Amino acid sequence: MPDVLSRELLAPYLHAQAADFLRSLRLHRESGQDPQGAADAAEAVHALRGSARRISGTLHTFRPLTDTGWADTLRAELAWLSGTLAREHAYAARLTRLLGALNRLSGAGGADAGPASVPAARGGGAEHAGSLTVGAARAGALLERQLTLARTRAHSAALQALGSSRFHAVADAVALLASDVPLGPAAAAPAAEVLAPLATGAEQRLKEAVAALPLGRASHPYNAEALVHGLAPAPGGETQDAPWHHVRLLLRLHRYAQEVVAAPADTLPAAQALDRHRDAAEAATAAASAARTPRIAPATAYALGVLHADQRHEVEAARFAFQQAWQPEAATTP
Repeated sequence: MPDVLSRELLAPYLHAQAADFLRSLRLHRESGQDPQGAADAAEAVHALRGSARRISGTLHTFRPLTDTGWADTLRAELAWLSGTLAREHAYAARLTRLLGALNRLSGAGGADAGPASVPAARGGGAEHAGSLTVGAARAGALLERQLTLARTRAHSAALQALGSSRFHAVADAVALLASDVPLGPAAAAPAAEVLAPLATGAEQRLKEAVAALPLGRASHPYNAEALVHGLAPAPGGETQDAPWHHVRLLLRLHRYAQEVVAAPADTLPAAQALDRHRDAAEAATAAASAARTPRIAPATAYALGVLHADQRHEVEAARFAFQQAWQPEAATTP
């Protein structure tokens, strides 16, 4: 790296991500003209979001090397686009997760239900099992109504966004990025002097955030203290989840920075654990929100409470998985 200039690493990476963005956009448009292209459209949106995140994350980490005004504007617009496109998939995945958990907890999931079925067993006796079975169907129907409505609205918002002048401006900016990256004077400096320290800074911020996590408590598969906090009304549970969500973001920024310097880090197991953590935490929130629906039957509320506890256990299991994935990496750190 000593003879390589910062721009010789940063510009090609951004060119490639911009090209991927435009390719995904084209595939999305083509799939939209095919009545059987729903799966292809979903895959194209997923790829589009991935490219948008990489461009945005790279501009964040290596901001001092760019035209900062341009970089800040494009980052904000890409964050808007990625967030808007993510919601439909998030609601669909959340519904699938919650209905699957309800089936498992109520006994419809078969004999291999796994440790997450513990909250149902802890209710104690056939009476509680019966209440769960009775309430599970109604709880599932309630969740399906709420999350399907949210997904439909998110789908409409995504279509509206993709047809808006704001999106076309973003696409135009990315099209320019595919051929020309507005870099600042610092990008002409050697990568070892400027670009590499910025990538190291992203890694250091990640390590500091991980060090602040309660990894000692997360070394146990089920952290009862965290479960109690998770069952508490907001913002108690959200407060405890937030540092983990922040680490997930920093891990993503670190991974993208390593891609730029051509030294990809083996962070996939840790990243997958944090994705599961986020999914379970949001599913638990959705179950709690459904339980606050006015005038629902006691059996329905009971099933939603068990479902909420189950997903909080999944949160703790994901934290344990992250701790297991991270510790070997941390142990090799000088």
